[in-house]
Amino acid sequence: MAFEPFIVTAEMPPQIHGWADGLRRAHYPPERNQLEAHVTLFHALAPSQREALLNFLPRIAAEFAAPKAEIIGLMDLGKGTALAISSPGMTAIREMIADHFHGALTAQDNHPIRLHITVQNKVTTQEARALQSQLRGDNLEREFRFSGLGLHLYRGGPWEAMGRWSFRGKEGC
Repeated sequence: MAFEPFIVTAEMPPQIHGWADGLRRAHYPPERNQLEAHVTLFHALAPSQREALLNFLPRIAAEFAAPKAEIIGLMDLGKGTALAISSPGMTAIREMIADHFHGALTAQDNHPIRLHITVQNKVTTQEARALQSQLRGDNLEREFRFSGLGLHLYRGGPWEAMGRWSFRGKEGC
């Protein structure tokens, strides 16, 4: 059986998700676009972490209020384009999760996070720069609150949803 890691996402409210997913459908190469717009917090947690994830993520979501976030512009991915997100609250929650799973993180997940929504990837550098030039004139800035945490199982294509937990903590806690 192939390695099927877990992916942890920061869930967006429907209006932000719908808008970002529209951009992704318009600009991601259709033959490679198997996912909806998403914000990845962790790319590959080992299958052995299943129970720990299913126990820890709901507790974190219950403890914290929905973190404020802002789409602040574009992020150049080299061969792609993303929407850059600023969210000190989500970054702090992500660091708490990283601390909890210390020693079980891949090299990619051990790096500080740059929150983003990928709208284009696996294109030429020229195609990426052209889209960035096109989008630069658009009003991309959006304020929102992340709505929860998601857990997905990677099975080589579309992700299998394993759980979604809404933030339920009180503001200011």
